[in-house]
Amino acid sequence: MNQAQTLFDTHLPPLAERARPKTMDQFCGQGHLIDDGKILHRLIDQSLTFSIIFWGPPGTGKTTLARMIAKSSDAKIKELSAVSSGVKDLREVIVFANNNRDMGQKTILFIDEIHRFSKSQQDALLHAVEDGTVTLIGATTENPSFEVISPLLSRCRVLTLKSLESDQLLKILNTVFDQDVILSNGQLTLQDSEKKQLIYSSGGDARKMLNTLEVAGSLIGGSGQITKEILDEAIQSKTLIYDKKGEYHYDTISAFIKSVRGSDPDASLYWLAIMLEGGEKPEFIARRLIILASEDIGNADPNGLTLATSGFQAIHMIGMPEASLILAQVTTYLASAPKSNASYKAIKAATQAVKESGTPSVPLHLRNAPTDLIKDMDYGKDYQYPHSHPNHFIDANYFPNGETKTFYKPTNQGREEWIRMRLKSLWKDRYPKK
Repeated sequence: MNQAQTLFDTHLPPLAERARPKTMDQFCGQGHLIDDGKILHRLIDQSLTFSIIFWGPPGTGKTTLARMIAKSSDAKIKELSAVSSGVKDLREVIVFANNNRDMGQKTILFIDEIHRFSKSQQDALLHAVEDGTVTLIGATTENPSFEVISPLLSRCRVLTLKSLESDQLLKILNTVFDQDVILSNGQLTLQDSEKKQLIYSSGGDARKMLNTLEVAGSLIGGSGQITKEILDEAIQSKTLIYDKKGEYHYDTISAFIKSVRGSDPDASLYWLAIMLEGGEKPEFIARRLIILASEDIGNADPNGLTLATSGFQAIHMIGMPEASLILAQVTTYLASAPKSNASYKAIKAATQAVKESGTPSVPLHLRNAPTDLIKDMDYGKDYQYPHSHPNHFIDANYFPNGETKTFYKPTNQGREEWIRMRLKSLWKDRYPKK
């Protein structure tokens, strides 16, 4: 076997592990956390420790940052996966940490996918975090507000990580070709066009990108040029088995959501069945449906959000396997409902306007006036109460600085058509008739 073929030698760690940064200078992305003066830069630079939950997409550096924090603070680190660990494992770590504390040694417990820990598992951990026996660093791709118990969450700082940008992924890719013990021999090549394809397919996930590169290399025996066809095959081969921890988890939920958004109930049910058969948590699916009901259906059918929210509550009450019936009902309703992303676009536009113009003063007539002193300062003066006017409406300006803007542009889909016509009748200058 030649050197190029040892790219996949089982005696070597996987490429993604070999490429893991060892120092902050080598780390790509998350500048809002690691740049000079930012929270993690100060923490590592000053050898500080406190409990943290890293929340963000896969392959963005959560595990790497946890290890850097442990190394900088000279702490012992224990790593657990919430998927395969139980209360017994936690208790063993706590005993280990107690022994370390008796010797003046700090212990960091890193829990990957902490959102998969049950309430009883989190309760078992709580006291050790409270009394400082362990410093907890959790990693999750789920909103910790939903999945981490409040007492534990209140003792942690939640830091949000972002998907990596294309230029950051390209830097990682070029680095492994320059510095990896195997790839740097030059026998495996990747042209710029295929690099762009690989980066695009990764969806901001560095680990997925490097794993796909590794598969592509294996398909040509570890030597030669990785062509578009080889890369296509490698990308597809990564999605043959449903893996709740891997990228297929995210690819499948993406296909599911896009099928619902595309008003195809049959394709939606197909992807739903794949996730459920693969053991996906029904709550994970239900939360995505709640988001979709607002983002992609909105006021075209306001009942969609009500049904999606009720479905989430029902799943908590029922559990699997019957929860699949609830998910099927919600999925088929949302897939069949009229679609509108007008409210989604409206908040994006309003947010952008605030970022560009800053935060203005609130006009006096819109300010709260709970006391006589504040009323004497003209707070609330000239405000007209809409319910005192015909049709419970008065043509007034609720914007600052006498300006008006149009963010919400309702479509002619479903219930939103009625909203569109009503707004046109109320705000004739803002919604001119076409």
